[in-house]
Formats: sequence, structure tokens, C-alpha cells
Amino acid sequence: MRPVVYLLPGLLCDEAVWRAQARRLSVTHQVRVPNFFGYSSLPDMARAVLAEAPDRFALAGHSMGGRVALEAMRLAPERVERLALLNTGIHDVREGEAARRQVLVDLAYREGMKALAAAWVPPMVAPERAGEAALLDDIATMVCRATPEIFHGQIRALLARPTVRELLPAIRCPVAVVGARQDGWSPLAQHEEMAALIAGAQLTCIEDCGHFSPLERPAAVTDALVRWLA
Repeated sequence: MRPVVYLLPGLLCDEAVWRAQARRLSVTHQVRVPNFFGYSSLPDMARAVLAEAPDRFALAGHSMGGRVALEAMRLAPERVERLALLNTGIHDVREGEAARRQVLVDLAYREGMKALAAAWVPPMVAPERAGEAALLDDIATMVCRATPEIFHGQIRALLARPTVRELLPAIRCPVAVVGARQDGWSPLAQHEEMAALIAGAQLTCIEDCGHFSPLERPAAVTDALVRWLA
């Protein structure tokens, strides 16, 4: 039986964010991409993954999914064979973060998900790609499959996120930390910090790429995950 790898999506993302990676990794692994729509707690998202997962599995998380992956590590470290953290962070809630996120929640309720996508998505990709209609439309279409209520719940989950920094030095499985050079939301420096806290972690920087690395640079991200699983 092929080993199982979970690919955890981030805020307002579904299986589409991982489609290139899932296609490639399915050659050697059973690929599972959970859906976190309807959740308002990161630990609850992690518990949902653990409830259906086999005894041992690999776990990769993008953005919010990286934080869910760390919650799974907190709850069941003995079950996670490998861990990959992409475009994510370990910092606690920062001053002003709740207010900035609330502006977007209010926009979603007031004008709908299409308006939210128009405001939120372009700054998330690399600046030189912010004019690429096909890429932006791809991400916006995914975002619009959610609702304001789903968005609000995931924001509540992120604003109630547990402290995770102390978990990293205790991680003993093979770890890949993947950041992007032009990620303004989860800067490369955050990934350098995470890699430094985890013994033996492999740090990869995706060039010419912003926060949505699995969609912006699918080949580079897939190659990093193939190396991690090997």
C-alpha cells in the first residue's frame, strides 16, 4: 500500500491550491486534501485530520494549513512521519492584526466574496505577477467557492491560534520549510527562523514567488515536496 501524505490548504483555499502537487505526488503516495470550510478552530481542524488519518502519514501545510499541521504535531507527534511547512509562520497574534483582518471580513459580508478576492488576492502574489489575469482568476475562483461565514470562521480560528514556537525544537521527523522570496504576508525570514528551530530542517526558497507558492510556482514547490518525501 502506498504511504499517505496530507496536503493541508490555507485560508480560503481548497483542493485546487494543491492540484499540481497532488497530481505528481499521487504517483508514489495516497494524497489526501482535507477541506477546512466550516471550521473556526485550528485544533479542531487538526483533530479532523487525525480522526481519519492512518497510524502514520506525512503532513504538508500551506499558510493556515501549516499552523494546522503544527497542531497535529502537538496532538500526535508519534504519527507524523514527515512534516512540511509552506508560506506560514509561528508568531502569535500581532498588534493590529485583528482589526486588519476584520476589515476584510466586513468587506466579504458587505460586498461578497468576489469583492474580497479582488482586494485580497493581488497583494498575496509576487508583485511582478499581480497583473497576470489567469493566475489571479484561478485564485479568485477558489476564494469565491467559500462564503463570508466560512471566511469569518477561519479568521476566528487564526486569531485564536495557540502558541507554537516551543513545539519546534521537539520535532524529530524529517522537516521541509518552504518560503518564497516575494511573500509579503509570510516573509522568508519567518521560514529561516522556523528552520533554525527545527533540528535538521531543510529550508527551500522559491524564487519569483509570493504567498500562493503552490499555484504561482507549482513545479518548484512540487520538486521541493518530492525531495522531502524521498
